[in-house]
Amino acid sequence: MSGRLRVVQVGAGAMGMAWLRTLTASADVEVAGVADLDVERARAAVREVGCAAPVAGSLGELLARVEPDAVVNVTVPAAHTSVSVEALFAGVPVLCEKPAAPTLAEAMLQAAASEASGRLLMISQSRRYYAALAEYRRLIARLGPPGLLATSFFRGPRFGGFREEMPQPLLVDMAIHAFDAARYLLGAEPVSVTCESWNPPWSWYRGDASATATFRFEGGTRYVYNGSWCADGLETSWNGEWRAVGPGGSATWDGEHRITSSLDGAADVPPGEHEQIAGALVEFVAAVRGGPTPSGAIARNIGSLAMVEAAVHAAETGERVSIEELLSSAYAEALTLPAREEIHARLASWPSPAEHLRNA
Repeated sequence: MSGRLRVVQVGAGAMGMAWLRTLTASADVEVAGVADLDVERARAAVREVGCAAPVAGSLGELLARVEPDAVVNVTVPAAHTSVSVEALFAGVPVLCEKPAAPTLAEAMLQAAASEASGRLLMISQSRRYYAALAEYRRLIARLGPPGLLATSFFRGPRFGGFREEMPQPLLVDMAIHAFDAARYLLGAEPVSVTCESWNPPWSWYRGDASATATFRFEGGTRYVYNGSWCADGLETSWNGEWRAVGPGGSATWDGEHRITSSLDGAADVPPGEHEQIAGALVEFVAAVRGGPTPSGAIARNIGSLAMVEAAVHAAETGERVSIEELLSSAYAEALTLPAREEIHARLASWPSPAEHLRNA
């Protein structure tokens, strides 16, 4: 597919505005429409970015009117599945905000829908798209297979709203970024996890705003996540601070631009041309035009969501959680969820969830 992609965006909230600015700034796409349940909000969003795209109260209305080449799904997570499935079976590939779905079972339905429809569903894990992260991965590989990878994340944001009411705000809303980056850096999949979460007495969150999780990865590497969302003062980067230890030495990343290796010393990595959601958009456009399957393709992203769900379960039960057993349980649940016949048929054809996703 050549020329600019005609893109319909669904969702015009705060994150929707960030996406709309990114889309209008891109030379690769044309905004062909914006849908939101609040049509006035969609109109205001279009006016703010200065484009003349039509607006509607639903994706279905725009699919009929503008015949887009792609959909960007920036709805709330609970609506991700219905919007993405509607687009996929209309023959339109989808780029969707993270998390893919509120549950692992729903994410598996999405993966089966992508396969059954023959259309790409990509999840935007925007924090994979940093030049410094790519360089850090290269330096880690030079050290040899890591025995330990660790993230320290300490911030004190006052969000208000739903995050401060969630049972597990840190693990569910934020930690997926670090978990996904760990899979990227190690080039491996998690096997099991132990986790403890808690809420300090001074916390302004209702749920647990602090957690420590230890994942065992294939090959024996341990990945340790230690974080808090109610940590005022001396805050880390939003990406956290990282350390990798391998047979050839150690390497750290400050979560911004500074990477330090015991082999090469310290260096600052300049930002790339396309980072965060702009980077996700570039990879998505390339895939739609016939390029390689993107790193965020739904089946490849499920491992990151599984890490979140496993950590939450481990924190709630105090037990070590097997990722493969968790995937099997979620798969059994997915088979019982309401969905199109084609989706269930595709899901039922998987040899096993762990094997299928490993080979995706």
